[in-house]
Amino acid sequence: MKYRRLGKSGLKVSEIGLGSWLTYGTATAAETAQACIHKAYDLGINFFDTANAYNNGEAEKVMGSALKSYTRSSYVLATKVFFAMGSGPNERGLSRKHIIEQCEASLKRLGTDYIDLYQCHRFDAETPVEETLRALDDLTAQGKVLYTGISEWSAEQIADAASISKRLGLRPLVSNQPIYNMFERYIEREDVLQASEREGMGQVVFSPLAQGVLTGKYKPGQAIPTDSRAANDKTNGVINSYMREDVLQVAEKLEQLAAGIGASLSQFALAWVLRQPGVSSAIIGSSRPSQIEENVKAVELKLTDDVLAQTEAILAEVREFAPLR
Repeated sequence: MKYRRLGKSGLKVSEIGLGSWLTYGTATAAETAQACIHKAYDLGINFFDTANAYNNGEAEKVMGSALKSYTRSSYVLATKVFFAMGSGPNERGLSRKHIIEQCEASLKRLGTDYIDLYQCHRFDAETPVEETLRALDDLTAQGKVLYTGISEWSAEQIADAASISKRLGLRPLVSNQPIYNMFERYIEREDVLQASEREGMGQVVFSPLAQGVLTGKYKPGQAIPTDSRAANDKTNGVINSYMREDVLQVAEKLEQLAAGIGASLSQFALAWVLRQPGVSSAIIGSSRPSQIEENVKAVELKLTDDVLAQTEAILAEVREFAPLR
């Protein structure tokens, strides 16, 4: 495994991280989820990402239980706050009340004294950014949170938050968690990468394999494998947006290109994401330990300028792909 600094902070995270969205606590049995987490740790992955909203806290419980086996200082544990955790008017968003209360709830579910990276899961237009940033700073001062970040904020929102933090003398945000893969590249087009770099923030990207489409398991003109995420009614809502014939045809061409350099499509897709210097970690999901064993090999794969040019030519066929945001 290789490690990169999280933005300009001193924290180092594995180039491949393990996430729990749509898997742990939901579609993957607890025993299998624990096996995946243990395999990831054994392979050198130190960055583990979850969120309070993933299956209403169940993913945090699974992640925390599995990581109990290891020395707390040996891994980086990330979770998030924003989405509704109840029906009440204050049980969602980024108000001080919701952030503080959900941090305490996440700590209990995770079974830990502190969260390494606490992230705002989305932008909250109904709460002043200053209120959100002060709450995060207070949690950091209390030692309950070590670093703070955001997810899916625009370049303008990132710049505004950084300006407020500097004006108030608050600890800076160190990361952004956007969707980023060969099909969904808005962070390149909409200056998110540039804004983040200016403010010292690293990207910990999710869905780098486009919900499994960039693994080669889904083929154009063929039925969806019965044991896949796309065939599971609990998890196929997101992946369905990728299940287009043109997208699957492009994935097949990319798989052929990957084979030409001795790599699997998933390794190729992850190496493509990691080619971006602003990316600190690519977060994968996994329902089997063998998937993690294959994916971590991506950190050794270097893509030449010629291969990258061929990749762009293939991807040009789906430039109008609509983002999942």
